[in-house]
Order: sequence, then C-alpha cells, then structure tokens
Amino acid sequence: METSLPLSPRENLADYVQAMEEEGFAYFPKVLRNSEISDLRAAMDRLTAIEESFDRHTEPPEQPFLNKSINNVFNRDPIFLSYLDRPEIIDLIEMVHGDDCHCIGMTAWMTGTGRPPQKLHTDWQPLTLPESVMKMPEIKIPIYITTAHYYLDDLTEELGPTNFVPGSHRSGRQPREGETKFNGTGEQSILCNAGDCIVFRCEVWHRGTPNTSGRTRYLLQVHYAQRMITQKYPPYLNKFQFDKQILEQSSPRQLRLMGNHISSNYD
Repeated sequence: METSLPLSPRENLADYVQAMEEEGFAYFPKVLRNSEISDLRAAMDRLTAIEESFDRHTEPPEQPFLNKSINNVFNRDPIFLSYLDRPEIIDLIEMVHGDDCHCIGMTAWMTGTGRPPQKLHTDWQPLTLPESVMKMPEIKIPIYITTAHYYLDDLTEELGPTNFVPGSHRSGRQPREGETKFNGTGEQSILCNAGDCIVFRCEVWHRGTPNTSGRTRYLLQVHYAQRMITQKYPPYLNKFQFDKQILEQSSPRQLRLMGNHISSNYD
C-alpha cells in the first residue's frame, strides 16, 4: 500500500534548487487561484485532437476509458501562455537549466475512470552510471529536463495520483521490472490540492495510478530543458507552425521559451 508523499514548500529559491538535487522534486502550493483552475479546465475541454500532432482522444464506448492528451497547447489558446513562465516556477526552471533554457513541450491531459496503472519509469535516463558512483557526494548530475505538473483537482487515491520514488534520480538507471523501491524508499502518492504544482526532474521514478473515482482527472504538464535539448513540437519537418496571434501576445521571455534564442553554439 502506497503512502502519501510528504509535501513541504521551501523558504527560498536556493532551498528549491536543493530539493531538486536531493529529492528530485519541488512542491509549490496554491500556485493557481480557483478562477484559473476553472478557466484551465474549460479550455482543456474545448481542445480538439490533431492527429498529426500526436494528440490522443479516446473514450467509451470505443475505448474503456477517457484519455485526452493534447500537445503544444501554448500554441492552441492564449490562456496557456502564462504557464510558460509562471512566477516562482520559472525562477526555479531558469536556475537549474540556465537563463537560455526553453520549453520543450506543454500537454493538457485528461484521464477518466478506468485508466489502468502505468509501470514505474523515468521520462528520460540521460546517464546510466553504477550506483556506487552515484553515491559519491562529489558526483553532481546536471538537471537536463524538468516537468511542471499543475494539478487541477484535489488528488485522492481514487482519482489516480502520480506516484514518486523520492531520491530515485540518484539510482543512475531505469527501475527494473517489478521494482518499486530505491534505497529502501517505496512509491509515494502525490495527494496535493487543486492549484498546487510539482516540478520534478526526468530521472525520478514515477507512474500514473488507476482512476477509479468516477471523475475525470485534469493535469497540465509543462516540460523544460537546457537549450541544447531539442523541443518536441510535432508535427515535424517544418509542419509545425506558430500561431501568429499567439506570438503577438507573447512577452520576450515567453518567445525565448518557445525557441526565439540568440545565436549560440551550433547556430
């Protein structure tokens, strides 16, 4: 039986960076107002799937549960623009990735009752190293990719929370088949409130859990990376096009996060 992940806000930016390095994640409570939560949920309901953008939208009776996942949402509705550089969150992102970092993806994700459990996984394992090396205090692995999860529901075990294995980014590998613990610490559920945000690094072992609630879970994911890591804006081969009206409404920082970089290595 999983336990609830202890969630504690940090006092300052340095402490948030330390949390990312030691625990692999950072918690920001009450980031969104109730009106922002309802506006985001309504905007996500309005989105339609574009097949060539690798969007998904399946639901009963054709499929056993609702699974609606829409990519590039910053380019679909101006309401999502401010989530590129949300105050506090973006300060941490730029601190760990550098002030030339960018957003590599933004996904609106809705999952309904019947969603099965995922396997424990990492989103990306950039380096595979022996655990003996990872335990060395002088070894400090850069933070290559982070994801900000904006939760738009009060999370319960029935609604299908995200499960983390805290500290598992120090394993230096993917979890093995059937493995649920690292260094004696097992899976723990993120039972946070609507409007809270969790930022985590790509190497943390995590998974989605079954939704048995009878309700739809709403989640906005924003993925960030060092500039040298490519952006994931399908469709590819120059088929993706930025919406001109979105660009006209964007701040200089938002434009840089969408890829408007100054000249650098390999340009």
